[in-house]
Amino acid sequence: FVLMMLAGCIPAGAQKVSLSTNVLGYAALGTINADVSYAFSRHWSIVAGARYNPFTFRPDDSDRQFQCRQQSYSFGVRAWPWHIWSGWWFSSKIRYQEYNFGGILSRRTQEGDRVGLGFYSGYTYMLSRHFNIEFGLGLWGGLDMFRLYSCQICGLTVDEGRKGFLLPDDLMISFVYVF
Repeated sequence: FVLMMLAGCIPAGAQKVSLSTNVLGYAALGTINADVSYAFSRHWSIVAGARYNPFTFRPDDSDRQFQCRQQSYSFGVRAWPWHIWSGWWFSSKIRYQEYNFGGILSRRTQEGDRVGLGFYSGYTYMLSRHFNIEFGLGLWGGLDMFRLYSCQICGLTVDEGRKGFLLPDDLMISFVYVF
């Protein structure tokens, strides 16, 4: 009897959690990414995300390489004007990124740490009860603590310091599984 009373106090199995990955993120030289969201009301959810790219690419010429290495972590909140997991949404996140980019357009490489705040918007389309597809984009800015090298291999420092930044972020087409 007590177990039945306790079971009656537990909310029914509404869809509260989602797991997603941005397929366009993989186009950034194989950046692995995932977001986990939890709906705490009909119009609000919290989201935590991670990105990871350990890859360095070396063409046939062994003294050249290019990379888009990073590890990035974010935490934020989403507002859903119509209903959770469906329709338009607006989001804000804090984010930390450790990065090493370079060799793609020139031999220069930049590495460092970024911390900042981002604003995002998008649309989620329900494909079925458990599967959604999301489209979105964002902008983030903050503080960049960087070091710029003249080439990827030589390690000659050209510049270093701290500066503000404002960058486009999260051009997204994500596949979402809602639990």
